Amino acid sequence: MKLGVEAALVQGEFVRGDVDVDGGVVTAVGLRTTARGSIAVPGFVDLQVNGYAGVDFLAASRADYERAGEALLEGGVTAYQPTFITAPEETLVAALREVPDTPQVIGAHVEGPFLSPERLGTHPAVDRRDPDLELLRRLLDAGRVTQYTLAPELPGAETLIAELLDRGIVVAAGHTNATAEEAHAAFDVGVSTVVHLFNAMRPFRSRDPGIAGVALTRPDVSVQMIVDGHHLSDETVRLIWGAAAGRAVLVTDAMAGAGLAAGSYQLGAVEVEVAGGVPMREDGVFAGTVLTMHDAVRNLHALGVPLSEAVGAATVVPARVIGRPDLGVLEPGARADIVVLDDRLDIARVIAGGNAFVVA
Repeated sequence: MKLGVEAALVQGEFVRGDVDVDGGVVTAVGLRTTARGSIAVPGFVDLQVNGYAGVDFLAASRADYERAGEALLEGGVTAYQPTFITAPEETLVAALREVPDTPQVIGAHVEGPFLSPERLGTHPAVDRRDPDLELLRRLLDAGRVTQYTLAPELPGAETLIAELLDRGIVVAAGHTNATAEEAHAAFDVGVSTVVHLFNAMRPFRSRDPGIAGVALTRPDVSVQMIVDGHHLSDETVRLIWGAAAGRAVLVTDAMAGAGLAAGSYQLGAVEVEVAGGVPMREDGVFAGTVLTMHDAVRNLHALGVPLSEAVGAATVVPARVIGRPDLGVLEPGARADIVVLDDRLDIARVIAGGNAFVVA
């Protein structure tokens, strides 16, 4: 089956010609075509999704996952990590047990409870914990975890990092007050990425650039960023890109209100009000986003980043972060997870595994 596109993004370059899909796999690219304006890009990969379309993943059933998954597909996300913020142990265990084993769900991203008390953001302070190896093991044994975010400077965190790495789990730094020295130490022992860079972490200072500054200078560390026009200024996004293009990852940090109208929603135990496109706690603290990955890509491109690279930050780069080279690519032999964009960069069609076709 040919897609009827003018070009396709293949290994970071736009290749003129149509794409053929058969049996859920891309069989050919660069085929003769008369199509104009539409392009095929790999399906988007989102490493941080707290909820979507009215579903809060911390309290989601299998039916909720189906509903949220369909809505995410409409926004071009063909693979994602449901993300669980800090919560009581029994809540996290129950949530992890509900994570489905489907091609679209990569695995769980647990964010907390081992976070800095000084950088909690919207995470409930009552449920924050100091590093506890036995608690970590109980959480990991409850479900399929692919990424774990913690504050690496906390006493005892290195033991947790070693356990996570032994289990093949990506270790991320976030909600952290780490100094530059502490950041280097964490990256040296295997922390490989930083979530929502510059948000909920020690600020950059001239003589102590903190974990954000160190991450931007280390080529072995990927940096994840929320490009929604609220969490980061345009200048900050350009700074990140200038320092870390090729290892900068777009994430949405979306919560249950994403894809829906303004109103009241839940983010774990936190009540959130969405108004003007910004979810906030009653005290004015940001509480995730209502950003779609499609809009994140367009926002980054609008700041001057070439479209191929902006798409890469939502596809092949996040896939590389979690060690999944089978995701975020469009080439012969790859799984047919594809987003077709029209000449205005609106989504015209989404193909997931060659089988699901969604018209936006």
